[in-house]
Amino acid sequence: MTRYFRLTDDMTSSGRWELGTPVNDQGQECGSRLFMAGEPAHVDGLLRVPVDHPGEVLDFSLADAGGFPVVTKRVANVLSEMAPGDVQIFPVEVGSQREPYFLVNVVRTVKCIDDEASEEVQYWKLEDGEPDRIGEYRVVAGMRIDPSKAGDARVFRPWGWKVVLVVSEEIKEALERTGATGMEFTEVFETRPRKLMSP
Repeated sequence: MTRYFRLTDDMTSSGRWELGTPVNDQGQECGSRLFMAGEPAHVDGLLRVPVDHPGEVLDFSLADAGGFPVVTKRVANVLSEMAPGDVQIFPVEVGSQREPYFLVNVVRTVKCIDDEASEEVQYWKLEDGEPDRIGEYRVVAGMRIDPSKAGDARVFRPWGWKVVLVVSEEIKEALERTGATGMEFTEVFETRPRKLMSP
């Protein structure tokens, strides 16, 4: 069975840079609302990504307060070649960097969170005052997914908890082989025995 991992920023480097919200040619922000929906996005012109906090230049960074990846060509190549149906790749300018960078929009959403295996899950309820979100996750701690529900997805956001990026082990290993900097992987497939329910 395929193994899956959460892909995040590697925060072990205290001197890493932080990237802000992309801006289009008209000066309009194109941020997390557009690129965390788990669906295709339309962008006119070239996006520019500001460097909010200068520091170590990395191959992989989650821009706009951790919303979505901005990556170098070698990372973009792996994702576009191995998971073309799961991602959109947009060229972007990052600060004053001459090296080409790319924004990765993950367009695949999979309903696969394993509530029982995860440490804690809470759902939005009517009394929470967010009627449009009823039935979606409000809290997911120690997330685990059910690999059998991922199908052929290699890069995706979990349904109801789109703040997370998940990649297959195949993608993880391919990214690691590039030697790209800035990435951290945390397993999210079920590795613990399931709780036995009392009869």
